[in-house]
Amino acid sequence: MSFRTKGRAVRVIEDCLNGRRTVWDDPYKPGRNGLVGLAQRIEVNSPLALVILALGTNDFQSMHPHNAWQSAQGIVALVAAIRGAPIEPGMPVPPVLVMAPPPFGDPRGPIAPKFAGGEVKSRGLAEEYRKVGAELGCHFFDAGTVTPSSQVDGVHLDADQHGKLGEAMAAAVRPILAR
Repeated sequence: MSFRTKGRAVRVIEDCLNGRRTVWDDPYKPGRNGLVGLAQRIEVNSPLALVILALGTNDFQSMHPHNAWQSAQGIVALVAAIRGAPIEPGMPVPPVLVMAPPPFGDPRGPIAPKFAGGEVKSRGLAEEYRKVGAELGCHFFDAGTVTPSSQVDGVHLDADQHGKLGEAMAAAVRPILAR
Protein backbone atom coordinates (compact mmCIF):
# COMPACT_ATOMS: atom_id res chain seq x y z
CA MET A 1 0.00 0.00 0.00
CA SER A 2 1.44 3.38 -0.96
CA PHE A 3 0.72 6.79 0.52
CA ARG A 4 1.85 10.28 -0.42
CA THR A 5 2.07 12.81 2.33
CA LYS A 6 3.69 16.23 2.17
CA GLY A 7 5.30 15.34 -1.16
CA ARG A 8 6.95 12.14 -0.01
CA ALA A 9 5.79 8.73 -1.20
CA VAL A 10 5.64 6.07 1.49
CA ARG A 11 5.08 2.38 0.81
CA VAL A 12 3.66 0.34 3.68
CA ILE A 13 4.18 -3.42 3.66
CA GLU A 14 1.74 -5.08 6.02
CA ASP A 15 2.51 -8.52 7.40
CA CYS A 16 -0.58 -9.04 9.50
CA LEU A 17 -1.82 -12.40 10.74
CA ASN A 18 -4.83 -12.91 12.99
CA GLY A 19 -3.73 -14.34 16.33
CA ARG A 20 0.02 -13.79 15.91
CA ARG A 21 1.99 -13.73 19.16
CA THR A 22 5.43 -12.32 19.83
CA VAL A 23 7.33 -15.61 20.22
CA TRP A 24 4.81 -18.28 21.24
CA ASP A 25 2.92 -20.88 19.28
CA ASP A 26 -0.87 -21.07 19.21
CA PRO A 27 -1.98 -24.54 20.30
CA TYR A 28 -5.00 -24.41 17.96
CA LYS A 29 -3.75 -22.46 14.91
CA PRO A 30 -0.23 -23.23 13.69
CA GLY A 31 2.03 -20.51 12.34
CA ARG A 32 1.21 -17.75 14.83
CA ASN A 33 4.70 -17.47 16.38
CA GLY A 34 5.99 -14.05 15.27
CA LEU A 35 9.62 -15.07 15.54
CA VAL A 36 9.38 -17.92 13.03
CA GLY A 37 10.41 -16.66 9.61
CA LEU A 38 10.76 -13.01 10.67
CA ALA A 39 14.39 -12.70 9.55
CA GLN A 40 13.45 -14.04 6.12
CA ARG A 41 10.54 -11.57 5.79
CA ILE A 42 12.98 -8.76 6.59
CA GLU A 43 15.40 -10.11 3.98
CA VAL A 44 12.70 -10.44 1.31
CA ASN A 45 11.45 -6.88 1.80
CA SER A 46 14.81 -5.12 2.31
CA PRO A 47 15.85 -2.40 2.13
CA LEU A 48 13.39 -1.13 4.72
CA ALA A 49 13.27 2.37 6.15
CA LEU A 50 11.49 1.24 9.33
CA VAL A 51 10.00 -1.88 10.93
CA ILE A 52 7.02 -1.43 13.23
CA LEU A 53 6.36 -4.22 15.72
CA ALA A 54 2.71 -4.11 16.72
CA LEU A 55 2.24 -7.33 18.67
CA GLY A 56 1.40 -8.39 22.18
CA THR A 57 -2.35 -8.67 22.61
CA ASN A 58 -2.46 -12.35 21.64
CA ASP A 59 0.31 -13.21 24.13
CA PHE A 60 -2.39 -12.89 26.78
CA GLN A 61 -4.98 -15.28 25.42
CA SER A 62 -6.36 -17.55 28.11
CA MET A 63 -4.33 -20.58 27.00
CA HIS A 64 -1.09 -18.69 27.75
CA PRO A 65 0.24 -17.91 31.25
CA HIS A 66 2.41 -14.98 30.13
CA ASN A 67 2.71 -11.60 31.81
CA ALA A 68 3.78 -8.18 30.51
CA TRP A 69 7.47 -8.71 31.27
CA GLN A 70 7.48 -12.00 29.33
CA SER A 71 5.76 -10.41 26.35
CA ALA A 72 8.41 -7.67 26.39
CA GLN A 73 11.10 -10.35 26.31
CA GLY A 74 9.36 -11.63 23.18
CA ILE A 75 9.83 -8.15 21.69
CA VAL A 76 13.55 -8.38 22.57
CA ALA A 77 13.80 -11.63 20.58
CA LEU A 78 11.94 -10.10 17.62
CA VAL A 79 14.21 -7.05 17.53
CA ALA A 80 17.25 -9.37 17.58
CA ALA A 81 15.83 -11.31 14.63
CA ILE A 82 15.20 -8.09 12.69
CA ARG A 83 18.70 -6.80 13.37
CA GLY A 84 20.26 -10.18 12.58
CA ALA A 85 18.35 -10.77 9.34
CA PRO A 86 20.52 -11.97 6.45
CA ILE A 87 20.28 -8.79 4.39
CA GLU A 88 22.77 -7.99 1.65
CA PRO A 89 26.15 -6.56 2.72
CA GLY A 90 26.09 -2.79 2.91
CA MET A 91 22.30 -2.65 3.16
CA PRO A 92 21.12 -0.68 6.19
CA VAL A 93 19.57 -2.47 9.15
CA PRO A 94 16.20 -0.78 9.60
CA PRO A 95 15.29 1.08 12.76
CA VAL A 96 12.50 -0.49 14.81
CA LEU A 97 9.44 1.13 16.34
CA VAL A 98 7.81 -0.92 19.10
CA MET A 99 4.11 -0.21 19.47
CA ALA A 100 2.32 -1.22 22.66
CA PRO A 101 -1.33 -2.09 22.07
CA PRO A 102 -4.04 -0.31 24.03
CA PRO A 103 -4.69 -1.87 27.45
CA PHE A 104 -7.31 -4.60 27.58
CA GLY A 105 -10.81 -3.78 28.64
CA ASP A 106 -13.10 -6.46 29.97
CA PRO A 107 -13.24 -9.16 27.26
CA ARG A 108 -16.83 -9.52 26.02
CA GLY A 109 -18.85 -11.35 23.42
CA PRO A 110 -17.76 -14.45 21.52
CA ILE A 111 -14.04 -13.83 22.20
CA ALA A 112 -14.45 -13.47 25.98
CA PRO A 113 -13.32 -17.03 26.81
CA LYS A 114 -10.32 -16.70 24.50
CA PHE A 115 -9.06 -13.57 26.30
CA ALA A 116 -10.31 -14.30 29.83
CA GLY A 117 -7.79 -12.95 32.33
CA GLY A 118 -5.89 -10.99 29.67
CA GLU A 119 -6.65 -7.68 31.32
CA VAL A 120 -4.78 -8.83 34.45
CA LYS A 121 -1.89 -10.65 32.74
CA SER A 122 -1.18 -7.70 30.41
CA ARG A 123 -1.04 -5.00 33.09
CA GLY A 124 2.03 -2.85 32.66
CA LEU A 125 2.63 -3.93 29.05
CA ALA A 126 3.24 -0.43 27.69
CA GLU A 127 5.81 0.30 30.40
CA GLU A 128 7.60 -3.03 29.81
CA TYR A 129 7.68 -2.34 26.06
CA ARG A 130 8.95 1.19 26.72
CA LYS A 131 11.78 -0.23 28.89
CA VAL A 132 12.98 -2.83 26.41
CA GLY A 133 12.62 -0.35 23.57
CA ALA A 134 14.89 2.11 25.38
CA GLU A 135 17.40 -0.63 26.25
CA LEU A 136 17.53 -1.72 22.61
CA GLY A 137 17.59 1.76 21.09
CA CYS A 138 14.16 1.34 19.47
CA HIS A 139 11.51 3.95 18.93
CA PHE A 140 8.37 3.50 21.02
CA PHE A 141 4.69 4.30 20.59
CA ASP A 142 1.94 3.62 23.13
CA ALA A 143 -1.34 3.12 21.26
CA GLY A 144 -3.14 3.42 24.60
CA THR A 145 -2.36 7.15 24.58
CA VAL A 146 -4.46 7.50 21.43
CA THR A 147 -7.28 5.02 21.81
CA PRO A 148 -8.72 2.53 24.28
CA SER A 149 -9.50 -1.06 23.40
CA SER A 150 -12.82 -1.84 21.77
CA GLN A 151 -16.09 -0.87 23.37
CA VAL A 152 -17.55 -3.95 21.66
CA ASP A 153 -15.19 -6.76 22.67
CA GLY A 154 -12.73 -5.13 25.10
CA VAL A 155 -9.69 -6.36 23.17
CA HIS A 156 -9.46 -5.19 19.56
CA LEU A 157 -9.98 -1.76 18.00
CA ASP A 158 -13.36 -0.53 16.80
CA ALA A 159 -13.62 0.81 13.24
CA ASP A 160 -13.34 4.48 14.21
CA GLN A 161 -10.26 3.77 16.33
CA HIS A 162 -8.25 2.54 13.35
CA GLY A 163 -8.30 5.98 11.76
CA LYS A 164 -7.27 7.69 14.99
CA LEU A 165 -4.43 5.26 15.51
CA GLY A 166 -3.32 5.57 11.87
CA GLU A 167 -3.13 9.37 12.10
CA ALA A 168 -1.15 9.20 15.34
CA MET A 169 1.21 6.56 13.96
CA ALA A 170 1.82 8.63 10.82
CA ALA A 171 2.76 11.59 13.02
CA ALA A 172 5.13 9.39 15.04
CA VAL A 173 6.72 7.82 11.95
CA ARG A 174 7.30 11.03 9.94
CA PRO A 175 10.30 12.22 11.97
CA ILE A 176 11.85 8.75 11.97
CA LEU A 177 11.66 8.55 8.18
CA ALA A 178 12.99 12.11 7.81
CA ARG A 179 16.37 11.07 9.31
